[in-house]
Amino acid sequence: MKPGHLRGVAHPDIEPVGVDRESGSAARTWRQRKMVSEPGRAVARRNVPLWTLNAAGLIAFFGIWWLASAAELVPAIFLPTPLAVVHKFADLLTHPFVGYTLEVHLWSSLQRYLMGFLLAVALGVPLGLMMGWFRWLDYCVTPLFETVRFIAPIAWVPFAALWFGTGIGGPVLIIFAGAFPPCVVNAYRGAQQVDGRLLEAARMLGASNRMIVCEVLLPGALPSVIAGVRVAAGLGWMSLVGAELIVASSGIGYMMVKGQAAIDTATVMSAMIAIGMVGAAIDLLLGRIEAYAMRNRRVARH
Repeated sequence: MKPGHLRGVAHPDIEPVGVDRESGSAARTWRQRKMVSEPGRAVARRNVPLWTLNAAGLIAFFGIWWLASAAELVPAIFLPTPLAVVHKFADLLTHPFVGYTLEVHLWSSLQRYLMGFLLAVALGVPLGLMMGWFRWLDYCVTPLFETVRFIAPIAWVPFAALWFGTGIGGPVLIIFAGAFPPCVVNAYRGAQQVDGRLLEAARMLGASNRMIVCEVLLPGALPSVIAGVRVAAGLGWMSLVGAELIVASSGIGYMMVKGQAAIDTATVMSAMIAIGMVGAAIDLLLGRIEAYAMRNRRVARH
């Protein structure tokens, strides 16, 4: 891909920058707006409370799971009942597994995740904004970035193992590899969407490049930047688990490996549930931060 063409890169989970995120409530999500735009789905939303649909989906899932395990369609050693997994989950909170309780393994994973994710945001967002502002930097960075960003995070595992062994550096590197590209791409695309007249006005008023990036580009690109950070958060969390399967001596992924080695499916599934719960909590938190930032941005503009 040629330099300057990052603006055309799309990601299946990234909301298009052109979408008007400032109409209606700041907390309204893109999915909700999509539902409103579809008459049939809008009617369903008015007639059926959303929480009942959520509950129905969960009940159906656990019902099918329970039936499959109760009917022994799969041997119990490979598919324990939901109740058995709940009991195992509770047991892991109080009894150590491979040296630590579930919450200690989880905290170990979160420490690695925060280091890799925050490093990706701290480097990726400014780089994307500056690539959108400085054309020479765009031309310098894009060829290398376009090559490296298509390397799957899990492909860095052998490299990380050689460099860091089972220390904290390996997982942090792999998380960074997963979270960094979305931060750069969306910050770049957001910078490209900023009104050029604002940039020219700031330059005419004598603003320095640093002031333009921090006070014009970043606020103008904020919707796209936050969307990229949310995608990066999910990719980073998934990359962490993959890293811990190989280059860690603690953490949720490490628990899963040891559970699999012991043919302890309930432990593996408990770890998977913990992964899903934490991932959902991270996305919910970032969603609240996004709503708050967008609300303040709209107030500031008025």
